Amino acid sequence: MGEKNRLAMKAVFKSGEVPGLIAYEDEKPVGWVQLAPREKFPRLETSRILKPVDDQNVWSVSCFFVDKAYRKRGVSLALLDAACDFAAAAGARIIEGYPVEPKKKPYPPVYAWVGFADTFLRAGFAEVQRRSETRPIMRKRLD
Repeated sequence: MGEKNRLAMKAVFKSGEVPGLIAYEDEKPVGWVQLAPREKFPRLETSRILKPVDDQNVWSVSCFFVDKAYRKRGVSLALLDAACDFAAAAGARIIEGYPVEPKKKPYPPVYAWVGFADTFLRAGFAEVQRRSETRPIMRKRLD
């Protein structure tokens, strides 16, 4: 599956699409957020838990990666704020995320690649749907 994913990502880059944003400290990349219009993520359409809430056109924040040395320093929040700005500049009116809201702490970072609900709340998102105890669907209006 890894090779298939690498080839798919390479095709995205070759297409000229911007698949996400990178956070830097000086010139060192320290984090990444993936975002695009929701229809670019077909697995969201078929997910029992993350299926569309309604027929609104939304952009989706689907995953984060923050270098271990830079976690708990606000990188995810900065990436989420930048994602909102980027989506708004591209004409998006609503941005949506699918974070985890763990019931037990500490929560292993390897399972938090979708972000934490409290980060989305700090960025101005609000919960709009919950089909799982630990996976809210959160949105922010950009207009």
